[in-house]
Amino acid sequence: MLAIEILGLEKTYNVGFWGKTPKHALRPLHLNVEEGEIFGFLGPNGAGKTTTLKLLMGLVFPTSGTARILGMELDDPRMKAQIGFLPEQPYFYDYLTARELLEYYAQLSGVAAKERSRKADEVLAKVGLPNVAGLQLRKFSKGMLQRVGIAQAILHDPKLLFFDEPMSGLDPLGRRDVRDLMEQLKHEGKTVFFSTHILPDAEALCDRVAVIHDGELKGVGAVADLTSGVRGKVEIIWSGRIIPPAFKGLGADCHVTGDTVRAIVSEECQDAALDALRNAHLRLISLSPVRNSLEAYYVSKLQPGKAAAEVRP
Repeated sequence: MLAIEILGLEKTYNVGFWGKTPKHALRPLHLNVEEGEIFGFLGPNGAGKTTTLKLLMGLVFPTSGTARILGMELDDPRMKAQIGFLPEQPYFYDYLTARELLEYYAQLSGVAAKERSRKADEVLAKVGLPNVAGLQLRKFSKGMLQRVGIAQAILHDPKLLFFDEPMSGLDPLGRRDVRDLMEQLKHEGKTVFFSTHILPDAEALCDRVAVIHDGELKGVGAVADLTSGVRGKVEIIWSGRIIPPAFKGLGADCHVTGDTVRAIVSEECQDAALDALRNAHLRLISLSPVRNSLEAYYVSKLQPGKAAAEVRP
């Protein structure tokens, strides 16, 4: 069964001084998300990602089209009980403690009274905040508030999770923890649909991605397929800081980092580059093909005139 089935969902606002100028926040969108997958919804700021999530949550109403979630219509109360949602900028009451907030959400979600405190502690530990249950939220950092937002989304054990920019405000360690959590949710059989413009996170996490720009869907595909191709170039890394003069004639893109040099050359020049390293008595560390990246696919969809090969790996 499809976890999400979007059928021509569209949203148009009237803007301007007299409110008569139509603005297409989302053009007719057709998109399916399978159960049990992590699906990335990619696009720059203002692309229509948050609008799509708000439409699916029922926070705004579509101009046309519809969608089904877990086989149910958007206004079905049974569906609402099976989803969790993290908005892009969650707002919580500052003077509540983390446990008080989560117990409140547990009550709204129908969690039994005797289970609420245990569930609050359980999800706080899950998001890496096991020791702050009694701390007021006004004392939390932005990253900590983001984790509390994730905790409330998973509190009632939903089948489907919607995260709007879940890595926002997190440091590198926090982002890794959230990635680990999302993978854990997938292993538990849940479906995760999240929007982001942080491409490395999407490439590391997602089974499939969709790219949206100016409210229009530009492409959909499995990450494994989008990054499997080889660009006809190889990456050569060797020890030292010396770049043999021959590399300039090969059109190599060379970069010195610490005590190693990294060069990108075409496959046709591979043998000549290796000969140049031998002649200079430099120690080869690695030789590998340069594969497509999610960044290259993303840029090619947003800027069709720009060849994917121009994007540095």
